[in-house]
Amino acid sequence: MNGIPAMKIIARIRSGFPEKFGIPRQSGLVEGLRAEILFEPEYRSPEALRGLEGFSHIWLVWLFSEAVREDWSPTVRPPRLGGNQRVGVFATRSPFRPNPIGLSAVRLSGIRQDERLGPVLEVEGADLMDGTPILDIKPYLPFADSIPQAVGGFAEQKRDMQLEVECPAELLEGIPPEYRAALLGVLAQDPRPSYHVDPSRIYGMTFVGLEIKFRVAGGVLTVLQVERCNGAGKAAKGG
Repeated sequence: MNGIPAMKIIARIRSGFPEKFGIPRQSGLVEGLRAEILFEPEYRSPEALRGLEGFSHIWLVWLFSEAVREDWSPTVRPPRLGGNQRVGVFATRSPFRPNPIGLSAVRLSGIRQDERLGPVLEVEGADLMDGTPILDIKPYLPFADSIPQAVGGFAEQKRDMQLEVECPAELLEGIPPEYRAALLGVLAQDPRPSYHVDPSRIYGMTFVGLEIKFRVAGGVLTVLQVERCNGAGKAAKGG
């Protein structure tokens, strides 16, 4: 349609997830998960952030950069329903949409000025892969954005289900202390696709430059191995 301006990437996120596997399915599920918002050179103006320090949370409008497609499907298989039942794409937060745009509410834990990068937003609870393009940032308004009586549809079915996580002490020692709580929180959310139920299967995920291998059986996730990645992932500063 004529007259609609092209979207501009204003920033990118720096997080501990170089791959999609392991990222929480929604923002805010792991509150201690830290990340940083780094602005593109054109938008590194402290003036653009004036007043933002007064808000505890912000909305991130972002691009599903790994899910851009020319075509689209009116139905998808959401993980919340086990991946075997189709519902309308507009009844889900699937990345496979006509316009691959994501929306996340995150905690704004700080704003700092970097000599090289300009203003940097420090956030918690983000569900974005490292390098994800940010299209816009808006303040979260509790009086308008929070609706306590809202109904969550089929997404409510497994809202409070978490795994018990067992990580041997010697493996826990291999995780930097500042990342331990966040990683255990991510694992408790069960990174596996909902339709994976094989208790003998070993999974691997990358987080802040570490390769984590685990197995899930009977509601218990057991960490089997923690190793430093060989250049495949990087430890992201701040998350």
